[in-house]
Amino acid sequence: MKPLPIPSHFKPALAESVWRVDYAGLASAAPKWARQHGLTLAATDRVKVCLMVIDNQNTFCIPDHELFVGGRSGRGAVDDTVRLCDFIYRNLGVITRIYPTMDTHTAMQIFHPVFWVNDAGEHPGPFSMITFDQVKNGTWKVNPAMAANLNAPYQYLARYALHYTESLSKSGKYALTIWPYHAMLGGIGHALTSSIEEACFFHNLARSSQTGPEIKGGNAYTENYSVLRPEVMDGPPLRSGEANQVVGQKNTEFIKKLLDFDAVIIAGQAKSHCVAWTIDDLLNEINAQDPALAKKVYLLEDCTSPVVVPNVIDYTDDADAAFKRFSDAGMHVVRSTDPIDSWSGIVL
Repeated sequence: MKPLPIPSHFKPALAESVWRVDYAGLASAAPKWARQHGLTLAATDRVKVCLMVIDNQNTFCIPDHELFVGGRSGRGAVDDTVRLCDFIYRNLGVITRIYPTMDTHTAMQIFHPVFWVNDAGEHPGPFSMITFDQVKNGTWKVNPAMAANLNAPYQYLARYALHYTESLSKSGKYALTIWPYHAMLGGIGHALTSSIEEACFFHNLARSSQTGPEIKGGNAYTENYSVLRPEVMDGPPLRSGEANQVVGQKNTEFIKKLLDFDAVIIAGQAKSHCVAWTIDDLLNEINAQDPALAKKVYLLEDCTSPVVVPNVIDYTDDADAAFKRFSDAGMHVVRSTDPIDSWSGIVL
């Protein structure tokens, strides 16, 4: 299908701002746009194409918000959002369904400062790393206030902290990172960026395809970079001799939805964290079923950026290494500016 023109309502300069989407105006314009360009109902697509937009939320994508993903350029997530919106509009007739994932947090979670204290009663600063050894030697302890708020005995939370940090280390995942409060449920940072919300809503009504938000990250006991599973899924038993506590589970329903599509396109933030871990978990599921399924996955490399905090931390190399590993496994690393029908393996 020939790429479509960009609708006049899309304003790239507004991608770094928060504003109210004109639902009524779009609801009127989208069906007319569909008729004008001969778009059909998404349900009739011969080739089913899914776009998973990972955590394109204000908290990560607007420069003055809590965890803006600037990448090395300093404008990473803003420029990524513009390119991703362009991609959605140009390929409106090809994309069958859009699934935006949404990081969703409250204050008292294991990766937020208030969860931890030292002997002086101080909380760790943002971007601190808490290791198993630091928990074991008492450098950082679970804040006693967590016991009442999480309705769990403090002794259990202390044992859980050891178990959690050790589990991250043994599984080869990032050490526990203390993040600034971000993606707070009910807050403006939690919302999709206005430009992406507008594009999803327009696609929704132009193709009669319900946008499918996937919520993740609300579990107080674990990080949840990937939308497909939490970082740690079990905890120590409450009492000696009992089975381990279940902390979280794989998102098996969503995994099945994704793998039922003929093509899965992935973009969003951040390339080094939520994007990389989601793809990694998807690849593990693919390898467990049929490694050849990796060929149906397409990674929009120019619509994602790594976490870079100048003079603090830079995950660019980690992100690039992950994408090379995904490519080596059979996934396609592509650019949003290339026509979809030029991508290897896509026959529209």
